[in-house]
Amino acid sequence: MRAIILAAGMGLRLLQPEDKQSPKCLLKFDGMSLLERHLRMLAAAGITDVVLALGFHHEQVSQELDRLNWTPRPRIYLNPEFNLGSVLTLHVTAEAMTAGGDVLVMDADVLYDQRIFNALVAGETANRLLIDRDFEVGDEPVKLCLRDGVPVELRKQVMVGLEYDTVGESVGFFRFNEATAARLADITRDYVESGRARMPHEEAVRDLLLERGAQFETADVTGFPWIEIDYPEDVKRAADEVLPQLEPLTMVSE
Repeated sequence: MRAIILAAGMGLRLLQPEDKQSPKCLLKFDGMSLLERHLRMLAAAGITDVVLALGFHHEQVSQELDRLNWTPRPRIYLNPEFNLGSVLTLHVTAEAMTAGGDVLVMDADVLYDQRIFNALVAGETANRLLIDRDFEVGDEPVKLCLRDGVPVELRKQVMVGLEYDTVGESVGFFRFNEATAARLADITRDYVESGRARMPHEEAVRDLLLERGAQFETADVTGFPWIEIDYPEDVKRAADEVLPQLEPLTMVSE
């Protein structure tokens, strides 16, 4: 299994001072960066083939890897146009998506419980989504809608009249088997070649779900603590509310 961590964005909504701007994956909670938490959780599951899709201040991420002395060192794919949409960031990792085996695609800016990760990686091979049914209603969460267990929507704005029986927030982590990962690479390439590079990568995943939704299973992680960090108030909530609820992280020697 291979993990692709998307960490190219500028994080403008965090309102960081210009002289202190850094990728969100370097935010630290209890002295550990989000990146280190990702790596430790992956290593605990035996996943050492890790790809970092970087852009904004990518040299700072390289410095964090130097500090951690993490081995095997994650491979880095750079998106020089990181100010465009995240679908372009996913596209630059096409080689990793099509190299065989199951592929995890994970947002870097998430603080999450190990039980959420365990639900993602359980089993030998799978197409898997994660859903949290306890979410704040609004325009910000990416909604995952299911009908009879089959995903029928993955967007912030749900189309009026859409029929579904379950709705929740997508955690931002996806698992694809070999064939499905290769198909996602094709879809993202089409986005870029057709002038849609400014779109979020969830749009490409959405197209995949509408095409192959019956091939996906959905793990319900409702009740497990996690937070996607976009705004300054999210940083505070992560530290004050989410971090204290997390199960102790399995520590693996790098």
